[in-house]
Amino acid sequence: MTVTAIPAQADKQFTILIVGGGTAGIAVAARLRRERPSLSIAIIDPSTTHAYQPGWTLVGAGAMTLRETLRQEGGLIPENVTWLRAAATSFQPDEHIVTLEDGQRIGYRRLILCPGLQLDWDKIEGLAETLGENGVCSNYSMQHVEYTWTCIQSLNGGTALFTQPPMPIKCAGAPQKIVYLASDFWRKEGVLNRTEVDFLLAGDALFGVAYYRPSLQYAVDYYGINLRYKHNLVAVDGKAKTATFEVTAPDGSKTREARSFDMLHVTPPQSAPDFIKKSPFANEAGWVDVDPSTLRHTKYDTVFGLGDVIGTSNAKTMAAARAQTPVIVTNVLASLEGRPITASYDGYGACPLTVAYGKVVLAEFLYGGKPAPSFPYDQRKPSSFAWMLKTKVFPHVYWDMMLKGRDIAVPHHPEWIKDAG
Repeated sequence: MTVTAIPAQADKQFTILIVGGGTAGIAVAARLRRERPSLSIAIIDPSTTHAYQPGWTLVGAGAMTLRETLRQEGGLIPENVTWLRAAATSFQPDEHIVTLEDGQRIGYRRLILCPGLQLDWDKIEGLAETLGENGVCSNYSMQHVEYTWTCIQSLNGGTALFTQPPMPIKCAGAPQKIVYLASDFWRKEGVLNRTEVDFLLAGDALFGVAYYRPSLQYAVDYYGINLRYKHNLVAVDGKAKTATFEVTAPDGSKTREARSFDMLHVTPPQSAPDFIKKSPFANEAGWVDVDPSTLRHTKYDTVFGLGDVIGTSNAKTMAAARAQTPVIVTNVLASLEGRPITASYDGYGACPLTVAYGKVVLAEFLYGGKPAPSFPYDQRKPSSFAWMLKTKVFPHVYWDMMLKGRDIAVPHHPEWIKDAG
């Protein structure tokens, strides 16, 4: 593959151009700035608010405030990194150009794609009109996450439905985390015994990594939660308090089933951003097509990707972006300097599953669902230590280390699995 020169018709030119100023984009820019202060780096992102989204499960459960999860985007852009506050609309990789919504053509030597994914609220009929009222809530919405806590507190028995759409989604454990926390709250308030709690999944497994399923199934049984597999939410009538699901039978046939609710927590369908889907970088499913190890694009050798937007099989979590960041930085710098690309991503992801207030099952795993614990205890067991990590340590690591380029890799130890109870 040939590396072409930056064309003269670029309105602005940078050595490294990052599309996306979320978790992955800021972390990569900060780390690159620390390792190569002389590099010319720019971030393309139209957002003015930056969110620590792993905290929204806790916001929806009343254990954290929304304000604690938000920062001004401009205050997080690393020093001497240019912020292009606009949306990218198209790519011309053969010219090394990204075109912005205002028509600017931005040139690059290396392009890093990390714009996250998009929430497809409109794929559920009637949802947009009722979200945030009529008992319909979602921890995936910054505007409505606090309403989840309102719904949980105000429910005094009845039927509570929690949904999970087809994979992939970001933080695949989040749809069930709020089921457990809500159930734990209702248990403590003495209303769980008169509340029907249903967790309706489009898939056929409670969690993608089988090693951790028994602990989660125990929580399901403890709270008396009804698991409904192969149920995909397709429509909501908020005023009528009715949710419609497409149900897939064992023979593959599909039928529609309406369910009444008093509270409905929705996890929306998710996909790659539309401007990525229509780009030359997308695979058949619309995600950025990168090598799962080096994270370099499979066709364009000056393009790299990380975070939720890439089409690899790892879980789309903050922990994955954290593990991918040093790989991207090492390989991009090697590429610029003509050295072999040697850094490798092993598929690491993590999901702190909040099975109760004060208790977390800390799931960590690699490609193929191989468990990869970082701590010398059986992480399948609900732990107050892991709750402390989730509520105190991880936010600190995020704001004060990861986004400032000072993050260090935490070793994981698959070999500890053999000693896990």
